[in-house]
Amino acid sequence: MKRRSIMASAAGLMLSPLATIPNPAAAQPAAAWPNQPVRLIVPFAAGGPTDVAARMLAEELGKVMPQRSLVENRTGAGVVVGTEFVAKAPKDGHTLLYTTIAHSVLRPLFPQLPFDPVADFAPAALIGQVPMVLFVNKNLPVKNLQELIALFRDNPGKYSYASSGVGGAVHLASELFLSMAGNLKVQHVPYRGSSAAMPDLLSGSVAMLIDVGTGAMPYTERGELRVLGLGAPERSPVAPEVPTIHEAGVPGYEAYSWHMLMAPAGTPEPIITALNAAVNKVTGQEAFQRRLLDMAMQVRPSSTPAECKRFLASETEKWEPVLRRVGMSG
Repeated sequence: MKRRSIMASAAGLMLSPLATIPNPAAAQPAAAWPNQPVRLIVPFAAGGPTDVAARMLAEELGKVMPQRSLVENRTGAGVVVGTEFVAKAPKDGHTLLYTTIAHSVLRPLFPQLPFDPVADFAPAALIGQVPMVLFVNKNLPVKNLQELIALFRDNPGKYSYASSGVGGAVHLASELFLSMAGNLKVQHVPYRGSSAAMPDLLSGSVAMLIDVGTGAMPYTERGELRVLGLGAPERSPVAPEVPTIHEAGVPGYEAYSWHMLMAPAGTPEPIITALNAAVNKVTGQEAFQRRLLDMAMQVRPSSTPAECKRFLASETEKWEPVLRRVGMSG
């Protein structure tokens, strides 16, 4: 599992007479975009939370743009198949990638990809973030995050945490927490999805799960699990009583899944700007924000393309050392 080489052929093109032929996409004014339906390529299966959020966005984009937006699921090799499809799509703003935190770990995980997850994409708009939530078994002898850290520190290797699979967002968020909390030694028990881990978390076979809150929150409402912290930079309006992990005892900790819309690199800047404005118009609507909040996503209604680019770079930088910690960086 390891990276690409396309620069030689690109250099050859620069020396060719064909290089003098104008790029029709580059000459296309933003006013002419979109002149056909816009495809949102989702590299995840239909029916999942990413797909559902993408379809919500596509529906609303069709109301603020002169062309409709369609969602197309292209899965395979994790998110690689769908992502590569967009990387090599025409640079005209009509084929876009709707992706998540998975994009930020592609380069360290797969150094031999046939595309560059950073250089081959133009981030356009950040849709929102789904914060991770730290859950523990109700019988664990802790009432807050500081007590949990002390318990793990005083009992290295005795306790375990669950994840939805090796290398996934849940696994990495957990390892980031353990690292930032003092390199705590807690055993990792991977499952085939968070729902598969829930019976063992409820029984106490595993002590902790850091995951998005949608699946586990009903158990906390019934008192079957305890919530000790939120991975967002600020408290959630859905559960304002839950402290962030940052304020509860691990300064600087942030872990969330996020959703972003990207275009192929080289897409004309006026088109990226117009796309950003259209997305921000949708995400600025209270009704849309409420719909995503029902999925535990906190909307980012005013991100600029430059902010998205910086955010993606910071996420990639954040997760690379975590991948090395768990022995998964190429």
